[in-house]
Amino acid sequence: MNYLSVENLSKSFGDKPLFHQISFGIDQGQKIALVGINGAGKSTLMKIIMGLEIPDEGDVAMNHGIKTAYVHQNPVFEANLSIYQTLFSDSSSEPIKAIEQYQKAMLIAQSGKDNADELNAIMEKMDRLQAWDFEYQIKEILGKLGLHDTDLPVGNLSGGQRKRVALAKAILEKPDLLLLDEPTNHLDLKTIEWLEEYLSKANLSLFMVTHDRYFLEKVTNEILELDAGKIFRYSGNYSYFLDKKAERREIEATEQEKAKSLYKKELEWIRRQPKARGTKAKYRVDAFEATKEKAFQRKEEREVALQVSAKRLGGKIVEIDKLFKHYGDKEIVTDFSYTFKKGDKIGIVGPNGAGKTTFLNLLTGALAPDKGDVTIGQTTAFGYYRQEEGSFDESKRLIDLVKEVAEVVTLSNGSTITASQFLNQFGFPPKQQHTPISKLSGGEKRRLQLLMVLIKTPNFLILDEPTNDLDIVTLNTLEEFLENFPGCMIIVSHDRYFMDRLVDHIFVFKGEGRIKDFPGNYTDLREWEKEEEAKAIAEKQAAKEQKPLQQKPPEPTKRVSKASFMQKQEFKEVQQKISHLEEEKESLISKINQGAEDHEALLEWSTTIQRIDEKLEELEFRWLELSELDDIMN
Repeated sequence: MNYLSVENLSKSFGDKPLFHQISFGIDQGQKIALVGINGAGKSTLMKIIMGLEIPDEGDVAMNHGIKTAYVHQNPVFEANLSIYQTLFSDSSSEPIKAIEQYQKAMLIAQSGKDNADELNAIMEKMDRLQAWDFEYQIKEILGKLGLHDTDLPVGNLSGGQRKRVALAKAILEKPDLLLLDEPTNHLDLKTIEWLEEYLSKANLSLFMVTHDRYFLEKVTNEILELDAGKIFRYSGNYSYFLDKKAERREIEATEQEKAKSLYKKELEWIRRQPKARGTKAKYRVDAFEATKEKAFQRKEEREVALQVSAKRLGGKIVEIDKLFKHYGDKEIVTDFSYTFKKGDKIGIVGPNGAGKTTFLNLLTGALAPDKGDVTIGQTTAFGYYRQEEGSFDESKRLIDLVKEVAEVVTLSNGSTITASQFLNQFGFPPKQQHTPISKLSGGEKRRLQLLMVLIKTPNFLILDEPTNDLDIVTLNTLEEFLENFPGCMIIVSHDRYFMDRLVDHIFVFKGEGRIKDFPGNYTDLREWEKEEEAKAIAEKQAAKEQKPLQQKPPEPTKRVSKASFMQKQEFKEVQQKISHLEEEKESLISKINQGAEDHEALLEWSTTIQRIDEKLEELEFRWLELSELDDIMN
């Protein structure tokens, strides 16, 4: 079944064409990623599909029989609404509507008003829609996305938290087609891994823009590349895309060389012919123009070539000695020490709010510790690429901004280049250098921010989420540059591929001020954590299995030929207790099956059922003992 069709779509901004007459479709079960360089028009294409932008020409046809959800790169919500209201207020999902109706009806019932008929009707609807199970799913998804306090107003949330709310809202809608624009930006690593696992198994169609290469590898089964205004389709994951793109580039290069050779021959023919255009064979003139266009077609690769020099590092770089920092009752760093060595490439991981950015500010001296010392060597020059987008004067031209820092830039080989040549190395061609910064895409602004850090030739790089909004071409080049960077480097990133390629050990922020120095890259860390988790589960299971063996079984009651009066009374009491406990258990099971607004009540009922089962087991054992006595029934 076809879910979406894009036919002959074109879009330009001023004199800058993004794409021209592109066509593609999305069918049921397809999980497609859209890739391309920054500024190629990926986010614009996504907005056109969702009706947020108008194309210059062409059509987008959405199957009206399917449900669609869209997660914007930077989602915006009504600031005064709570997380819960934002998630469910405008939902079209029948189970979500039923849950909301049930919760409202329960509030009315709790206020003392008689709405039993309404409540029964809603509960029947909940049963029919299997909404009790869905309520559990809601709780699980919100927990996995770190949205625990759903009463918080969204206006108070960070960009990353708003992204989580948008993802939760889209997932809970249970769409047939889910559209995601940079879904992994601002998420921590464990949340990304959960989302990756969920989307790879979910029974839905997917169309997303992302630069996360592990995500592309595991989730997608098809990749669309937006290149030079055209769409190229690859039926496979990221590895397949890389192989086939390389083949396509080789074929194109061969065809262009053939076109150049043919162009030279045709040019000779054109020059030999009379000047009057009408006397020449029109078809051949047209063919000549087409050949000329193909022969001299320029691919807008925007290859980034990073060759910036770094200042020399001295013997002392940075020494951290017994560092402490807290905010109120929250410990950020507790008794941490480390001495940086030349060539250190360290990754930092930990949940959002664990104190990673605070630690970086302590390291650079922007923040004072409560106790301990951070000693910075005299030759150490920090280059700090911050997670927040650089605050540039958007009316300035790129070339003017760079010239304010340096007219001439020294490269790693000792040679010098002009500011304009330096911009060109970073993928900003001469024509673009004289445009205002306001005309740049989000990814281009991030690339400019990186340029402004490296132009100062630092020898200690701190990169806080450097991969956000950068295209794959820029990422690969940046990785090659950082691999050969002679100074020290700290990376905070949710990009697992980036971390695996560059870091040799990791500072793991475990919470409550604890920082573990782990020897290895991110994949090594996750494998070690999984092994530790499996070991802990196995030990717990072994202890659970051994516990009954350590308890002595109760001594069997000595058989008496005739039951005494007291034993007959006990037998009757045991029977009554068993009956009452079974009734109580049935009642609690019924309540759980009906669902409840209060999850604490659900937990309490489950715990009570466990206690009843234990008591029943004890009473039934005694009942069996007594039943063996003669005359017990009399």
